[in-house]
Amino acid sequence: MKIFISGIDTDSGKSIVTGLLAKYLQEQKKSVITQKYVQTGCTGIAEDLITHRQIMGIPLQKQDKESITCSYLFKHPASPHLSAAMEGVTIDASKFTKASQELEKDFEYILMEGAGGLMVPLNDEALLIDYVHEQKYPVILVTSSKLGSINHTLLSLEALKNRNLELIGVVYNQYPNEDEKITKDSEQMIQKLLKKTYPNSPFVSIPNINFENLPEINFKSFFKNI
Repeated sequence: MKIFISGIDTDSGKSIVTGLLAKYLQEQKKSVITQKYVQTGCTGIAEDLITHRQIMGIPLQKQDKESITCSYLFKHPASPHLSAAMEGVTIDASKFTKASQELEKDFEYILMEGAGGLMVPLNDEALLIDYVHEQKYPVILVTSSKLGSINHTLLSLEALKNRNLELIGVVYNQYPNEDEKITKDSEQMIQKLLKKTYPNSPFVSIPNINFENLPEINFKSFFKNI
């Protein structure tokens, strides 16, 4: 099963959530790998993949070292289309598909992390959500406690709904929790408003993550058939 993980924007916590989802599936005795479509502001191994493996408690995999789990890696920290252009590259989304197909040979679950939010440009013609729609991937949406997250979440939900994409569920990341009143209110409002757009999609909240003592997050509502 292939699942696309998107954030409402940059730094919403989707890398943390992708790692936690993979860890949960591991605990259910499922064969799982994570995939990063595009990583910017990085060289060598994609930083988000390193985060995933740290949370999963496993070393970098041979697929990581062979650049199968990350199709594009760019030095400049910018939107994928700009980082690619700065290195004379045009992102071809078919490369994502080929990588996923290769990973399917060895893994039952592939958690595919995007870059930024849903409407991020991949090149001059295509947005990330265009590719997700084309592939008809089910989506897990990651939101956060940042000021403005309610608006960004609702816009993301509308974009998914307009393309008739399946929403497995929404993960509310309590980080950065700069204002407890905002954090609590945003969580309540997003959970309430989610029911208007995707009434059957579950909502899971996660606390600030301490890598030395990872919490046990129950994602059972996301994977009811396991």
